[in-house]
Amino acid sequence: MGQTITEKILAHAAGKEAVSAGDNIWVNVDTLMTHDVCGPGTIGIFKREFGDDAKVWDKEKVVIIPDHYIFTKDKHANRNLEVLREFAQEQNIKYFYDAFSKSYKGVCHVALAEGGHNRPGEIMFGTDSHTCTAGAFGQFATGIGNTDAAFIMGTGKLWVKVPESMRFEVEGDIPDYVLGKDIILQIIGDIGVDGATYRAMEFTGSGIYNLSIEERMTICNMAIEAGGKNGIIAPDSKTEEFVKSRSSKPYTLFLSDNDARYVKTITYKGKDLEPVVAKPHSPDNMEKVSTIKGENIDRVYIGSCTGGKIEDFKNAARILNNNEVKVDTFIVPSTVMVEAFLKEETLNGKSYMDIFSDAGCKIAPPSCAACLGGPADTFGRTKTNEKVVSTTNRNFPGRMGSKASSVYLASPYTAAASALTGKITDPRDYL
Repeated sequence: MGQTITEKILAHAAGKEAVSAGDNIWVNVDTLMTHDVCGPGTIGIFKREFGDDAKVWDKEKVVIIPDHYIFTKDKHANRNLEVLREFAQEQNIKYFYDAFSKSYKGVCHVALAEGGHNRPGEIMFGTDSHTCTAGAFGQFATGIGNTDAAFIMGTGKLWVKVPESMRFEVEGDIPDYVLGKDIILQIIGDIGVDGATYRAMEFTGSGIYNLSIEERMTICNMAIEAGGKNGIIAPDSKTEEFVKSRSSKPYTLFLSDNDARYVKTITYKGKDLEPVVAKPHSPDNMEKVSTIKGENIDRVYIGSCTGGKIEDFKNAARILNNNEVKVDTFIVPSTVMVEAFLKEETLNGKSYMDIFSDAGCKIAPPSCAACLGGPADTFGRTKTNEKVVSTTNRNFPGRMGSKASSVYLASPYTAAASALTGKITDPRDYL
C-alpha cells in the first residue's frame, strides 16, 4: 500500500522508510513558530523544564512573530511583548519580527510565507491553531500547545501520532465568483466541525491546482475548523515559484502515491460550487448566499490570516471600486507587505488603499486585530447585538468581541458586496 504526502513527510522527518496512520513517532522539527499570545507561556515552560540558562535547540529555527495584541494600551498585552523581546535578545533569535520596529511583519501565518519560512516537505509546528495554513506549500504544519512547543525549543523534536488522511477533490473549472473561502466553507459545512478530527485534509484536483497560492492558503488555513490535524496541498510549479522567490534553502518534494490509503474521498465539481457563508455560531453552519441574501447586517470586516492577504483585497476592491459602503467596513491588512501593496499598486489608476478609503472604509495597521476579539481598544471589535460579515475564520460567540454579536463568515467577494448594501448580498450581483 502506498503512502499519502502527509505520511511521507512524517516518515522523512522520523528517519523512516515509511509510516502508517496511527503510528507514534519522533520527528525532527524544521520550524517552530510562536507569537505574543502563547510565546510567554511557552518560554516559561521552557525555562522551568530546561533551566534559566538553557539555550534553544536552534536559534535559526525558532520564529517569533508578535501579531495578535499589538496596537493596544492593555498592560498585560504589552508585558507579553516585553517577554518576547527579552527572550529573543537572550537567545539571539535570528527571526524575531518585533512590533514597532523595522522588522515587524504582521500576522504570523502570512508573514511566514512572505519571509520564506514555508518550504515543501518540511515540518512546522506553531503555537496557533491556524499554523495549518502552511500546508498550502506541501509541508506538514499544525498547531500545538505551549508544553509541546517548549519541548521542541529544547530538543528540536516532538512525539507525533501519524494522522489518517481524507482526500477532497475539486475537479474542473471553478466559477470566477467562487473563492477559496467558499470552497473550504462548503467542505466544513458538509463534514462538520468534527468531521476531520485528527486527520490530514488533503486537497487536490484540477480546480485546486488552478487556484493561486494565496487561495490555497485560505483553504488550508481553515482545516482546523473541521478538526483537522493538518491541511495540505501537494506542491506544483506555482508552489516552487513562490518558495524559490523567497528562500534559497533546499527542500524535498513529496507527492501522494496513487494507491495511498484514505479513510474517505469527497469529490466536488467546480462548476457546481457557489458563494456560501457560515452562519452564527459555528464554521459548519453553512448556507448558500443565494438563499440567505437580504438579511440586514451592521458591519463588515475584511482582514486576518484567512482573508487579509493581497489577493483577498484585490478581490474586495473589484466590488468596492467606485462604490460607497452603507455599513461600517473595516480593512485590516494582514502584513506590512500587504499594506505596502495596497498603498503602491493600482486598479484603474487608483491605489487599492484609495479605493477602500474613497468607499468609506475604516483602515487599520497590519495585525490580527478583531479576529481574536482582544482587549477593549482592539480595532474593529464587535459590539452588542451587531451582525457582522467577516472574512475571518471563526464565528464562535465572543470571537470578535461581544458575546451577543453574530458573525457570518464569508469570502472577500461576499463581504464587499454586503458592505455596499448593508445586507447579506450575493457577489454575483456586482461581478
